[in-house]
Amino acid sequence: MIDKAKTTVIGGTSAGQYERGLLIEYALTPTPLVLPFLFNPSTITRSRSVTVKTSGTPGARGGYGFLRPDETPRASQGVTVNAESFSFKILLDATDRMNRRDPLVGQIGVQPEIDVIRTMLEPKAVGGGGLRDLTIAADQEPAAHEQHEVASVLIFKWGKQVLPVFMTEAEIEAKEYLPSLFPYRAEVTLTLQVIETDNPFYNIEKRRQQAAARSFVTLAGLPADLLKF
Repeated sequence: MIDKAKTTVIGGTSAGQYERGLLIEYALTPTPLVLPFLFNPSTITRSRSVTVKTSGTPGARGGYGFLRPDETPRASQGVTVNAESFSFKILLDATDRMNRRDPLVGQIGVQPEIDVIRTMLEPKAVGGGGLRDLTIAADQEPAAHEQHEVASVLIFKWGKQVLPVFMTEAEIEAKEYLPSLFPYRAEVTLTLQVIETDNPFYNIEKRRQQAAARSFVTLAGLPADLLKF
């Protein structure tokens, strides 16, 4: 289980409770990308949208008609359920390592973490040796079938949650700089999209979610009259 960590926010108004999170590249590669980070769970915003298309059919504003429960599937004809996405802020802070007199961190701060994020967002090439960065692939002159660009599949781990995601956006804001002009403290807003396909990570999460949702009526002790229509 990923533990909690209390971190003092330098330059902020107070200390806050942060959770430890992890993003790991899930790919056939000898050097997968890994990003450990701290974040405040209260900054998470989860969103899912449904697109309703009725093709301008008269009397079908917002969906098609129904009279009984067995007719409700026709109400959702033309409906597309979009994948869930969520965004949150993470803290990259090398202060503790600098206080321990780490000579490398004293020169480059959190630039390696920032480079990991940037590389996670960049397209990759798939070849016989697995996933490769495009710049490396170009240097090695890959065959035509190896030049297909793909995005990194990432595994987001937070507490007991393990989700397969794409990173779709990263907004990096450097807060404090070293004399070398590398940042040693930065805040990053990450946006991740859940990969809602037939894969082992999402299948487990979906079963957990659906079981919890279907049993909520019993767990909440809702009165029977509330469920009558």
